[in-house]
Amino acid sequence: MRITQLRQADLNLLIVFTVLAEERSVSRAASRLLRSQPAVSRAFQRLRELFQDDLLVRTSTGYEATPRGQGLLQELETILPRLDRLLSGSSFNPETEEAHFRITATDYASHVLCPLLCQRVLPAQRKVSFEFTAWHDGAYEALERGRLDLLLNADDGHTPAHFLSEEIFEESFACVVAKEAAYPRKLTLKQYLSASHIGVTIRGGLQTIPEKRLAALGQQRRCVIQIPYFTAAIRSVAGTNLIATVPRRLAESEARNPAIKIVDPPDVMGSFQYLMAWHPRMNTDAAHEWLRSTIREAGKSLAMRQQRP
Repeated sequence: MRITQLRQADLNLLIVFTVLAEERSVSRAASRLLRSQPAVSRAFQRLRELFQDDLLVRTSTGYEATPRGQGLLQELETILPRLDRLLSGSSFNPETEEAHFRITATDYASHVLCPLLCQRVLPAQRKVSFEFTAWHDGAYEALERGRLDLLLNADDGHTPAHFLSEEIFEESFACVVAKEAAYPRKLTLKQYLSASHIGVTIRGGLQTIPEKRLAALGQQRRCVIQIPYFTAAIRSVAGTNLIATVPRRLAESEARNPAIKIVDPPDVMGSFQYLMAWHPRMNTDAAHEWLRSTIREAGKSLAMRQQRP
């Protein structure tokens, strides 16, 4: 909606629409809103004129949303609570308030964080839902345009400077090779560079951190295949002399696979930080603060697990 339209719109109409869509009946909506049925009907007609769409159509079982109405309702489920918090200054309560969070993450971040969210957060916070999507080259643009709430990615130096970010945990690399492959327990840089590799596509067709660290030495590894998923890369080394360089936690989670073994990479690979990044406009939003706190606690849990003997 353009600002010129917003100036002329009555935001109370959006509340009427939300209640009517939930109740699917003018009479029930009127009762819930403490308004007369004619008043609700008039408000609904004004909404139809505003959006130039029926929004809700009558069926034998009550009102059903049109595609435009469904999209509007999904947006209002997020927007209206935020507006209410903005006016009241209240905090976000995930036990009573609905929120849907859209997060783009690498498959590694999904692998280590999603189990924690499912086990510790979702059972207790029944009003909250998460939608994880695969990392893609348009992720930062989607965050800029408000189509995403949060990004989870390794600190590869590509996060735009105007976004806010925070480290959620630290990670190191491991090399996964076939069980029978004649590699030592720790690879030298010469051994690493002379081998053929499985690359994991992260950004622009490259696994950015290993490539950047080798490039700083004027070196480049030979990737004979690029795969979009770390777990697929790990399982693809079996029966080959290929090397997959992956986050250590992920490698260790696959260590029981009898067809593979884990060896240490050359020192140049080192460790790296995993970040969450968000748009500054969301920084003080109560629901978004809760989201960041939840991801932050999940990161702390990962760190504590790694410190245990």
